[in-house]
Amino acid sequence: MTERFPVGSKAYTKEGRAYTVEEVDGGIVYCSLPNGTETDFPESSLTSEAEWSARSDGQDDVVYGRIKRAKAFSAASAGLNPAASEKILKRADGLSPGLLDYAAFTVASRSLDDSGHSDQKEGLSIIKCREAFNSQPPAARLSALAYVLGANAKVLVSVADHGENLITAMIDKGMAPQAQAFEDFCDRPRK
Repeated sequence: MTERFPVGSKAYTKEGRAYTVEEVDGGIVYCSLPNGTETDFPESSLTSEAEWSARSDGQDDVVYGRIKRAKAFSAASAGLNPAASEKILKRADGLSPGLLDYAAFTVASRSLDDSGHSDQKEGLSIIKCREAFNSQPPAARLSALAYVLGANAKVLVSVADHGENLITAMIDKGMAPQAQAFEDFCDRPRK
């Protein structure tokens, strides 16, 4: 049975939490989390990477469907000008490459926390988070960006026809507390 869980591979609990396999001995899988926490499970209670992938396609629909209904998309989007919203989103993306990917991933991660599904964050795909983000109307996407920046969405839309310096200043101010998280995010592979 050890071929199911080679050392270094991922093993998943029924809740979807992923562990790294350290050793398999006598029907027990010894695992660790990225933070160094070690634990063990009977082999029969875990799912291998291949088994999880085969099963997770249906779960992705549930997870990313939940993300599409995140409060951040609807929080302040009512009454926002769609054309101005789209303009700000394009300018923000050009001024800070990776910002919209970060916003999409952050909204997804926070929405899973809010809904009590934090254990599903580890398997989030940046690409699928961005697809969920892009499936929203412009005003909802701007609302989500404002949420991540800690800005007022109406104020953000109001600067659509102003110079780049003002937009850059708003982005810089909102991203300052999360500068390290953004830098770490930009270093991650897009999967």
